[in-house]
Amino acid sequence: VQLVESGGGLVQAGGSLRLSCATSGFAFDDYAIGWIRQAPGKEREWVSCSSSRNVKPLDAASVMGRFTTHRDRAKNTVSLQMNNLKPEDTAVYYCAADTRGSCGAYAWRITNYKFWGQGTQVTVSS
Repeated sequence: VQLVESGGGLVQAGGSLRLSCATSGFAFDDYAIGWIRQAPGKEREWVSCSSSRNVKPLDAASVMGRFTTHRDRAKNTVSLQMNNLKPEDTAVYYCAADTRGSCGAYAWRITNYKFWGQGTQVTVSS
């Protein structure tokens, strides 16, 4: 199982970035994919979850209306479109796989995610 994030960088507040998570080594439809971030000195924070079994992704309240998750079954990738970025969005962003396959009521539990990418840095300047 391999997950590789890309697309991070430095952006001004109000700007946009698009992160991508390329997956391999497993049947893409079998796993749910989450985005989790970790800001300096803080615990990891769940951002979103998507799966082939959910009609639409689940988003954390802190990013709802600003971030959009998209699954591309043809490419086995999951993207995170981040708009109207704020300095508090600064963090290392990880994509991770939940082997249970769907995003349920406890999708926010970091321990659900068993396989992780290496992370990509997002820095939002004020």
